[in-house]
Amino acid sequence: MDPSAPIARKVAVLEGELSRLGRVVVAFSGGADSAFLAAVAHRTLGASAHAVTAVSPSLAGDEEADCRSLAMEWGMRWTPVVTNEMERAAYRINDSDRCFHCKAELMDVVAPIAAVDGATVVLGVNIDDLGEHRPGQKAAADAGAEFPLVVAGFTKADVRSASFDMGLRTWDKPAMACLASRIPYGTEVSVSLLSQVDRAESALRRLGLRQVRVRHYDHTARLEVPVDEFAALLSRRDDVVRAVREQGYRYVTLDLEGFRSGNLNP
Repeated sequence: MDPSAPIARKVAVLEGELSRLGRVVVAFSGGADSAFLAAVAHRTLGASAHAVTAVSPSLAGDEEADCRSLAMEWGMRWTPVVTNEMERAAYRINDSDRCFHCKAELMDVVAPIAAVDGATVVLGVNIDDLGEHRPGQKAAADAGAEFPLVVAGFTKADVRSASFDMGLRTWDKPAMACLASRIPYGTEVSVSLLSQVDRAESALRRLGLRQVRVRHYDHTARLEVPVDEFAALLSRRDDVVRAVREQGYRYVTLDLEGFRSGNLNP
């Protein structure tokens, strides 16, 4: 669909696409995109929409609880499932195709659930995602997943605007990518590293930093926050340094380019 079309028209197309599919299993991470897709699917299909959250060390600690909370708020059918991407050597090696192996694991776990439901797996990919390095999209598509937001022409901004119109509290939720995205390619992913990053970011969020990334470089934590939050961070410099060092980092640095989603991608 034309990305310049009115949002109300895109919502109607999305509802039509979900109705065409009939029964769906939504890969529900709790982020703005997957939450919007899950909410519209629930509104359109009722119990024929099933939200499934993949739980693993790469999911930030607070996110499973938030997914559970959202499902309860919306009265949505929801199931948490354990994924084991850490058992895949190709994932742990952490080359530029890491996300492919992660999504392949997700589909291996979610596809049987969809088969029992007689449903199609759908992901909250939007058209802005298509231009980024996202090998996970190929893994999902190869396994039969569909991307209804792309069919309906939704951009990231459209998702947030439509979510606001629907009264979804996720409309302005900061992006929360897989924790492995904080670890530079070539550095082996481990549960201990993912936990260290998760603890550091959680500590910073408790200090009031909503959109924050802790990029892991051995003993150094490179912090990314939006440029307009630099002043707030620096005003609490001692607290920030202490919070990050308590998680095992020796050096705490601030990236002067600010927050950039996916900036470790090639």
